[in-house]
Order: sequence, then structure tokens, then C-alpha cells
Amino acid sequence: MSDHPGTSDTPDPLDSFDEIVEAETTRDPDLAVIEAGSRTLRTQGGSPEADVPARPADPEVDKALREVETELATRWGETKLEPSVSRISALMDVLGEPQRSYPSIHITGTNGKTSTARMIEALLGAFELRTGRYTSPHVQSITERISLDGAPISAERFIETYDDIKPYVEMVDGQQEYRLSFFEVLTGMAYAAFADAPVDVAVVEVGMGGSWDATNVIDGDVAVITPIDLDHTDRLGETPAEIAGEKSGIIKQDATVILAQQPVDAAQVLLKKAVEVDATVAREGLEFGVVDRQIAVGGQLLTLRGLGGEYPEVYLPLHGAYQAHNAAVALAAVEAFFGVGAQRAESLDIDTVRKAFAAVSSPGRLEVVRRSPTIVLDAAHNPAGARATAEAVQEAFDFSRLIGVVGASGDKNVRGLLEAFEPIFAEVVVTQNSSHRAMDADELAAIAVEVFGEERVQVEPRLPDALEAAITLAEEEGEFAGGGVLVTGSVITVGEARLLLGKG
Repeated sequence: MSDHPGTSDTPDPLDSFDEIVEAETTRDPDLAVIEAGSRTLRTQGGSPEADVPARPADPEVDKALREVETELATRWGETKLEPSVSRISALMDVLGEPQRSYPSIHITGTNGKTSTARMIEALLGAFELRTGRYTSPHVQSITERISLDGAPISAERFIETYDDIKPYVEMVDGQQEYRLSFFEVLTGMAYAAFADAPVDVAVVEVGMGGSWDATNVIDGDVAVITPIDLDHTDRLGETPAEIAGEKSGIIKQDATVILAQQPVDAAQVLLKKAVEVDATVAREGLEFGVVDRQIAVGGQLLTLRGLGGEYPEVYLPLHGAYQAHNAAVALAAVEAFFGVGAQRAESLDIDTVRKAFAAVSSPGRLEVVRRSPTIVLDAAHNPAGARATAEAVQEAFDFSRLIGVVGASGDKNVRGLLEAFEPIFAEVVVTQNSSHRAMDADELAAIAVEVFGEERVQVEPRLPDALEAAITLAEEEGEFAGGGVLVTGSVITVGEARLLLGKG
């Protein structure tokens, strides 16, 4: 794909695109930032409401959904794994291989997977394809994980899908050494729901890793690798290269691989795997990327370089340089799915691309949920994600005083996460969410004191109290002083804060 043909209307990529290659290759976000003031921008899509469903209004449906959730909770959680696809393969077999009935775009990486999946879904939908999207974890409702045509399936359909496959799940449970896990059952539900719809294409995010992830019973026509960094090191490896080895497992024979910018050692592993299976590779910064980026009201205005040409004046209602990179990856993935750069030389319809990106939402990713003071939610849960969020906050918001509310999981690099936020937090309120994985607030506080100093750390074990304390601290300089609150550290913390703040 490095030698994709152009058209008479497409400028030579070497004329403008080679200027960004070096910056893109190092993925230094500072080099991507354009120091431009805010500008008013009219778009067709506007800033969409986040599609996070509330609990069912019907008491009977709510009761039935809770029963399904309770049954699923008796299974291994998402952090307890036996690295194998034998159980999910057995389930797919008895279900009649539903995942083979539609083409798929498969997404792995350390950060940016869900946002990229949402962008891919929006683009495919704008081109009038029926989509299924499977992502994890959920922000508030388990039904968020399985989407059809850009919206989470209804609680009724979720329950019906579970009931449909339950006898087959129990059959496989009886044949295997270990029962199917929570994530494996949900994966089976998603693939069955997509086949039943039926969808034209599935957009599937891995749960963890790649090779032995439950989602990896599909043959993705397009494999997307978002940036790889250190996370889940106890299961995936202690270096980017080792982690890339696991994640490369989604690259299938003759597929097209869309590579976001990667550490050099990770890129070498991924490219080697692509060569082994005769996959075609497109690399961010070489075959595609972000040419130009300007800050805009409610998001950013992009010029993207795709596999088939340039796409100027693309409005994205999300903040941060990393979201611009996610957009470039998503665009290249959809182009590859349609054969652009391989079978086709022309680019996708620019108006359709603009309309799709303008309608993108990503709940819990630098999401503003309240004003006066401004409260922002972001699900950063590892140091790499936290660094990207910290930079994006400084770029997109003009806070005179920012208070952090942090509730993290005990199995994460919490010190690294706190160190990433230390330069932008005036003070931090440490708390804990309701998950059994949550780090104890006092334990988190001890680490926070080492990073921030005792005078900048407040402990509120209950999240409602932590939010109230943070709002009070943000308002200390007065109503119009520009104080803000950032709630972060975990998807679960963000989801619970979202509910407390009246969203969903």
C-alpha cells in the first residue's frame, strides 16, 4: 500500500505529506499541536449527546436485565484469564459460526481502541452500511458493549440474545475444563446479535492482547493496531515488543493492517508478523496521517491524509491530539475496507467523511458533563493515557485551577498515572469506586502524597463526597475564576461519577 496510486485531483503526497513524516514517526504530540486560538465552526453534526443508556424504565425489563447481569457476574471476570480461544471456539461451533457471516474490522492496541472503533463505526454508517460494534469495558450500562447501527442494543434485545445462546453456553461449559468467562459469553452474544441483525460489517475491539483474546475467532479483513504502550504487563509482557507479539495475533492471512505510530521495537514485531501472513501494511506518518490540526470550539478542525488522498476541513467534536491520530487511523481503516489505495485510487466522498466525523461521540473521553465549575470526565487508567489526557486538557481548556478526582484500580501503574497528572492538578482528591478491583483510597492517598505532597492531597473514600470536595476546591477562587474538575483513573470511576452528575 506504500505505492498506492493517486488521481489527477489528488496532490502528490510528497509535496505536503513528507513534512509531517518525521513528526508523526516520533509521535511527539507537541509537534502536532498548532497554536491557534479558538474559532467558531458551523458543522452539520454539531456536538452529539453521548449514547450511554440509562437503566430500563420498565421495572420488569430492569429486573430481567439485572438477572442476566447477576448470572454473568458468577463467571470469571475480565481480569481472570486462561489464555486460550478453545472455549469461545467451541461456543462459535455450536452456534453455527455466526462470526463468519459478515466481514470484520478488528482493533487492538493499548489506548484509543474504543474511540477509534466509534469513529470507524460512524464512517461506515455514513456510507450506508449496517454496522455492529463490540467494545469494552462499558461506562455505565453493560448494553453499551454491543451496538447496532451506531446505538447500543436495547435491554430487551440484550436479554433476548442472552436467553438465545444460554443453552449453548451451558453445553460448552459442561465440555470444557473451565466455564466460559464473562467476556467470552458477551463476545458470543455480540457475534450472535450481529449475525441475527444481520450487519454488513462488524467493528470489534479486543478485550486484552490479541492472540488468545476471545474476540480473535474472527478473520478481520482489516486489522487496526492503535498505539502500544505498557499495560497489563503481568499478562502481555514487560516491553512494547513483547506486548506487540500478543497483539499481532489479530493480523490474519492476506489482511490489511493499519498501524498507528508505534515504539520502534513494537513496530518491528508487527511488521514481521504482517510479512509472515502476506498482509498489506499502511503506516501512520507514511501512508496516512494528520497533516494539519487546529483547535476549534468543542473540538478540532483537521486535514487528514488518507490512503486515497487528502481530506481537508474535517471537524471532530473531540479534544486532544491523540483523538486526531485516532481519526486518521479510523479513516485509513475504512478506506482499506473499501479497497481504497489497493483496488481503488480515488478517495472517499469528502462530504460523507465530514458528516460522519462531525457526529462522533466518545463518552467518558474528555467529556464535559457540567459547567460552573466545569467538570470533565476522562477514563485514562494508565500512564500513557494520562499523559495524553493531561496534554489535551491544557490545550482544550483554560482552567486557572484544576482539581483532580482520582479513583484507580489496584492492578494499574497508579504512580505513573498520578505523575502524569501532577503538573496540571492544583490539588487531587483521591477516592475509590465500587469495583472489587478498586485501590483502597488510603493506599492511593499514600502514593499521591509522595507524588503531590501532603498539602495537595485530600482523601474522600466515597465518590459522592470526593466530587463535592473537588467542586468546593475548584470554586475557592470565585464563580468566574475558571476553576475546573477532572474525574479520572478508571472507566468505572468515570461511569459512577457520570451517574452521580445526572448523566444517564
